[in-house]
Amino acid sequence: QLYHEYKRGVKAGYAKFETFPIWNLPLKHPVNLAYEAATADLNDVNMIDPFHLDAYGKTTVNYNRDIEIFPVVRAMFELIAGKSPYQSPTDMGVNMAGNCIMDDDACRRASEQEIIRRYYKCLCDKKRNGTTKDNLNKLELLMNQASVSVQDRAVRNAALAKEEQTDGPSAAIELPDGTIVTGKTSALLGPMAGALLNALKHLTGIDKETDLVSPQAIKPIQDLKTVYLGSKNPRLHTDEVLIALSASAEDNVLARQAMEKLPELRGCDAHCTVLLSSVDEQICNRLGMYLTCEPKYEEASRLYHKN
Repeated sequence: QLYHEYKRGVKAGYAKFETFPIWNLPLKHPVNLAYEAATADLNDVNMIDPFHLDAYGKTTVNYNRDIEIFPVVRAMFELIAGKSPYQSPTDMGVNMAGNCIMDDDACRRASEQEIIRRYYKCLCDKKRNGTTKDNLNKLELLMNQASVSVQDRAVRNAALAKEEQTDGPSAAIELPDGTIVTGKTSALLGPMAGALLNALKHLTGIDKETDLVSPQAIKPIQDLKTVYLGSKNPRLHTDEVLIALSASAEDNVLARQAMEKLPELRGCDAHCTVLLSSVDEQICNRLGMYLTCEPKYEEASRLYHKN
């Protein structure tokens, strides 16, 4: 495009709008490390831009592919326009994201959790499929560089503690105020469905022992699943418990109030001690929760995650 513009006598320019890595944050800042974790399958590597350091004496951060190709880009500019307007790949970028960080500690914490989530996703993909497109070793290295481990994920610790207490798969959700609620596997509900109901109760101020959805409302759904649809799993998934909750909301004011709290789950961290069904994962994603799972199946019966 630049070539043809210059042939027409138009002195066109070129710039690159790209958010990550953030050039004016330190190389090993958790935000930049989280970018590496997010692109582990591409094998992107953050690097000090040697061209920028040589031209201006300033340390900036870029990534391997832009740095490797910059001599080619510069040569093309020189052939097309006579000279290159850029002295480094950092020059080419338009990125002010680093100047917009108002709370560095909050950004660091969020980035550290993102690195852990990427690590768990890789572990779960490998458990399910035997392989993963992400580089597990690289993700482990990035966790070490960020000085974090899976123990730094609070919902993970709470879910595992609940599993040990109940001797069954469990889940935990961290709410906006920092409160962590848990859910266990029961005869009626899977662990994530239980945790979801308990989270809504806490947000609404409803006692944990209160039934938002009565067992009588759950039984017909279980019968539909097991008797008519052939499922071996009688427990309700998150989508099914939400349908039951919405049906109860017509006559139950508490259920209606709980339904209205669903938007407050957006941005909440969640963790389950076993791999969840695709339905449960999709509902958590649609609610805007950041879900991770332990890379294991429920060994005893394998009921609720199979169907």
